[in-house]
Amino acid sequence: MMRGIRQMRSAGGRPQTPLGAVLRGSAAGALGTLAMDLLLYRRYRKDAGKSGFPRWEFSADVQSWDQAPAPAQVGKRLYEGLFRRELPDRTAALVNNVMHWGFGILNGAVYGVLAGSVPVPKSRYGAPFGAGVWGSGYVTLPAAGLYEPIWKYDRRVLAKDLSAHLVYGLSTAAVFRTLDYVRRPRR
Repeated sequence: MMRGIRQMRSAGGRPQTPLGAVLRGSAAGALGTLAMDLLLYRRYRKDAGKSGFPRWEFSADVQSWDQAPAPAQVGKRLYEGLFRRELPDRTAALVNNVMHWGFGILNGAVYGVLAGSVPVPKSRYGAPFGAGVWGSGYVTLPAAGLYEPIWKYDRRVLAKDLSAHLVYGLSTAAVFRTLDYVRRPRR
């Protein structure tokens, strides 16, 4: 153990640095985001969506801020507030992707720190994690004027959104645990 810095323990009981937990959590968050997107894409196709996965995934049909979903709107506000410059419509799809994937990866890093802080991280920790990510959106996005308050959505909409975030959380947790097991100490 290093002086002044408490090392985390991995699932195999091996020491794990905070940076290692953040990196594994970030990678797990990226794969969790992909798992969630695959579920959402499947639903989109089931509802008669016509675009192929790459076009859908990278928001190719988003041509303006009026069409842009909440992640893009948050990114637009952050950029314009920070730099005091307006973003053109042509950047809406890019900003949507950066924010969506960035949020998934950043939340994965947070998960890595939390899960890396317990003696043995469990995949089941992903369910409350995913639910927490889902719930935070229904607190922050209405406050930002981008969503309605949660009570204005019907149960079906909320259930579909929650289930997608549960897939994200459980996938992130399973990947984190798997990456923790396959990690080998240097000799």
